[in-house]
Amino acid sequence: MTSSANIMVLLIEDDMDIAGTVSDYLELEGVECDHAFDGIRGFELAQQSNYDVILLDVMLPFRDGMSICEELRANGVDTPILMFTARDTLEDKLQGFQAGADDYLIKPFAMEELLMRTRVLSRRRSGEFKKFNLLDLSVDFDKRVVTRAGKDIKVSPTGWTILEVLSQNSPKLVSRSRLEVALWQGQPPDTNALKTHLYKLRQRIDKPFQHDLIHTVAGQGVALREA
Repeated sequence: MTSSANIMVLLIEDDMDIAGTVSDYLELEGVECDHAFDGIRGFELAQQSNYDVILLDVMLPFRDGMSICEELRANGVDTPILMFTARDTLEDKLQGFQAGADDYLIKPFAMEELLMRTRVLSRRRSGEFKKFNLLDLSVDFDKRVVTRAGKDIKVSPTGWTILEVLSQNSPKLVSRSRLEVALWQGQPPDTNALKTHLYKLRQRIDKPFQHDLIHTVAGQGVALREA
């Protein structure tokens, strides 16, 4: 099991029962938790302090979670944000991703799932994803260098975004809609845009080599993983 040691989260939640349950559970698992009961105070804390993850409710007093997320991103705050809400439609989820959220959890949720997602998100700021390695593929996101089998590979800016999202979620599947949100805020220039960019990325990452690492599962998504 991945350790929760040294993870610091900010919980912005106005329901005192939910907030108490979440913060108590996380702290029992070794996750330190600050808490704000309204949107204004939550935004202030998110701006002032360094957290590994922000747990952000959508419906809040004084200021909603969507606007908080949007302004944090506009101000350059790159802390991973996990939104939770009772809204469960695809449109609601896309709105959250468009605002800058990294993950989305529907109420009511299991504490074990919240802990797991918090751990995964926290690693995005820990340095784990500054470099990614899979078999003979190496990606250095700080230096923007990709190599495979010791050969340098040039990747377009769009390809970098796709590669980063796939790396962060590897070996899990990433949905088409999630990639489109990362690339175009969910509004691709045409219906084949993602397919075209994935094809170009495969031509560079996979085609010259023996084993494919970018895999598409029809109707489900794309994954960066071993066959």
